[in-house]
Amino acid sequence: MSQIQHQTVINQMKMKERVDSPWMDMWRRLRKQKLAMIGGFIILFFILLAFSAPLLTSYSYKAVELPSRFLPPFSEGHFLGTDDLGRDLFTRIIYGAQISLRVGFLAVIGSVIIGTFLGLLAGYYGKWVDMLISRIFDIMLAFPSILLAIAIVTILGRSLTNALIAIAIVNIPTYGRLVRSKVLTLKEEEFIIAAKAVGMKDSRIIYNHLLPNSMTPIIVQGTLGIATAIIETAALGFLGLGAEPPIPEWGTMLADSKDYIQLAPWTVIFPGVSIMLVVLGFNLFGDGLRDALDPKMKL
Repeated sequence: MSQIQHQTVINQMKMKERVDSPWMDMWRRLRKQKLAMIGGFIILFFILLAFSAPLLTSYSYKAVELPSRFLPPFSEGHFLGTDDLGRDLFTRIIYGAQISLRVGFLAVIGSVIIGTFLGLLAGYYGKWVDMLISRIFDIMLAFPSILLAIAIVTILGRSLTNALIAIAIVNIPTYGRLVRSKVLTLKEEEFIIAAKAVGMKDSRIIYNHLLPNSMTPIIVQGTLGIATAIIETAALGFLGLGAEPPIPEWGTMLADSKDYIQLAPWTVIFPGVSIMLVVLGFNLFGDGLRDALDPKMKL
């Protein structure tokens, strides 16, 4: 074999390795989905907007200027206008992006950690462990999530942190039941039976085998769950159970501006559109990620 042929074979092998890589394969299929890419760009835009907030505006989100109340969009020095207290709306929107994204990510992380742990235990051990955990999930799911979140915040007290905790708690059953159903299927597979046969400890089986093979639905549901958490945060803020003024949380901004919807509609439109776009971005990206990670889509 000539040197050129040998190098060609090596290059083909490298290309095959790259194609066969599960993450590269997932990314290749994800890139083909235009709606998922649009969702990803929307998410990236708001993340960059949130992190660049101090560089994009010279105003403080809590600075009150009563002489500048209700200035319309594109006014001098106020790109999106001002609210009822003369605060720059663009500044409050981009700082609100920090809050909404932070709450969404942290709430989902908390729900995923606790829900995954409980789901692994319920699915693997079964019997009374499964019955106890499943009944707790059933009781929590018997209540509408927003009502349960309202009850938790009412008990803990109004604050953004307590709203985050409430949202994390009410979404635990979603991830717990998802992982439980996956584990019930996986533990009947031959590689799990073989691991038990050679005397592998339960903790190693759960951590090394069950958890990695359950990550795909968790990732997909977690991406979609961020959108749900952002909506629930806005709902709690609108009901007066979320962030306390002057924190520029989007739901709280809607609640503060609802009385001025005819006088100054931009004070309601811009926070509402921001919520809609972020939620749309995560939903589009989550749907695309689900299809990209689904082995059946390879066919």
